[in-house]
Amino acid sequence: MRLLLNLLCVLLLLLLAPCSVLAVDADPHAADRQALIKLFREIEASINAQDVDRMVAQMHPQATVTWLNGEVSRGHEEIKAYYHRMLKGDQRILDRYLTGARLGAPAHFFGNGDVAVADGTMEDEFFPVARGPFRLSSNWTSTSAKIDGRWQVVSMHLSSNVFTNPLIAEAKAAIWYAGGGGAVLGLLVGWLLARRRRT
Repeated sequence: MRLLLNLLCVLLLLLLAPCSVLAVDADPHAADRQALIKLFREIEASINAQDVDRMVAQMHPQATVTWLNGEVSRGHEEIKAYYHRMLKGDQRILDRYLTGARLGAPAHFFGNGDVAVADGTMEDEFFPVARGPFRLSSNWTSTSAKIDGRWQVVSMHLSSNVFTNPLIAEAKAAIWYAGGGGAVLGLLVGWLLARRRRT
């Protein structure tokens, strides 16, 4: 009887061991990760809806944003002012801006788990006032903090490759076209001048 009881105890321990291993291996930040993904999806949706108030609602009042053009905005008012200057009013640069953001890797948590850093990529589409639309691949890094139980973006940095991108390719093509057009024009003027001298 004692042998049977010992066997049952060993069997029970073997059955419960995987549960305890799973409990140890479970992500302690799983709920926070879901909250952060929801936060980033809300920012993405607000950008695509052209709704800056909805966007800054996801950010700490003292948040800092470094934009794709290298400008820095600090706090809600500067973030809104930048957005309005770029997308609203008579002097705006863009009619619209759309983005599709992807998370590069799971967020890293710091301190007591109340600070998270994440990064990823974006596929952006810009609709400038002065020219046709263009696409740009870019990167983002964001630091978020859990303040009073709520995750908020405290810093966001956007960047793109300044050496290889569609605008650089477009500028290079324009130089080739201008150079080719100048060469053809020069040949035509030379031919006309030579012909005039013969007559």
